[in-house]
Amino acid sequence: MKKIVNPSDRKKLSTEQQNINSHQIDKLPISEILHIINNEDQIIAQKINQALPQIEKAVNVAEKVIRSGGKIFYIGAGTSGRLGVLDSTEMPPTFSVPRKLFQGIIAGGREALVRSIEGAEDNPEDAITDLKKTGFKKSDFLLGIASSGATPYVISALEYAKNIGSKTAYLICNPKPLIPVKVDVIISIDVGAEIITGSTRMKSGTATKMVLNMISTTLMIRLGKVYGNLMVDLQVVNNKLLDRGSRIIEELTGLNYDSSKEKLAEADGSVKTAVVMTLKKCTKNEAEEMIEDNDGLLRKIIGNK
Repeated sequence: MKKIVNPSDRKKLSTEQQNINSHQIDKLPISEILHIINNEDQIIAQKINQALPQIEKAVNVAEKVIRSGGKIFYIGAGTSGRLGVLDSTEMPPTFSVPRKLFQGIIAGGREALVRSIEGAEDNPEDAITDLKKTGFKKSDFLLGIASSGATPYVISALEYAKNIGSKTAYLICNPKPLIPVKVDVIISIDVGAEIITGSTRMKSGTATKMVLNMISTTLMIRLGKVYGNLMVDLQVVNNKLLDRGSRIIEELTGLNYDSSKEKLAEADGSVKTAVVMTLKKCTKNEAEEMIEDNDGLLRKIIGNK
């Protein structure tokens, strides 16, 4: 059933208020406009800091889902949906995870990534259809993203996920959801009034991207995709990543750059495998077996470097 937001309630959202710091922004020179935008953006990190316990709870829930064989889904409309797709798309090349481990769903489908699909966010039935198309099931985790906490498409998705027994979280950029919905975790980042009234692609969008970065990156660290602060599970899909992978091997093993590049080729582009082959003086197959036996955690195999 579609839930309608009363206009008198919507106008109470903090993101719909007029920002007193930008009230006369159209009269200002470029330098002052930029100064105001920059000052407002600096508030976001402080607000996220206040929500760290909720973000930690969401990460804990998501980690258990992944370790149990489930997948991570983001769902949103407009800017929120695009940011979810962006974050999920970056996971495979950065951390060599399966393409479907992280999936982003946006109201209006792929076309909505490059142009606004008017009214897509107001169709709750589409959310259920879109989730089912991905193969979403009880064992998966759904993070709904909606600045207002009132997007029918997102609410419908979260209710469906909860009804089938999935773990859920809700990322909003207001003090509380405008329309209540039952989820396991609510992450509320109260960014306050936008610089341009109601333009949630600004502070809300920035806050959303920062939180998604924190969630996905922390999950990958927990799953052994990082050694120290090095991305030891990157996919060598271009020259930049070939160079980065070679330098990581160089740093961890003491090989020179050219030898590191050769070892990376021997390991079929796997930095982690190349490092183990070098330090443990073993074959590729032996290295891969060691990595599997140690849950992908390089530190368990090579210790501290």
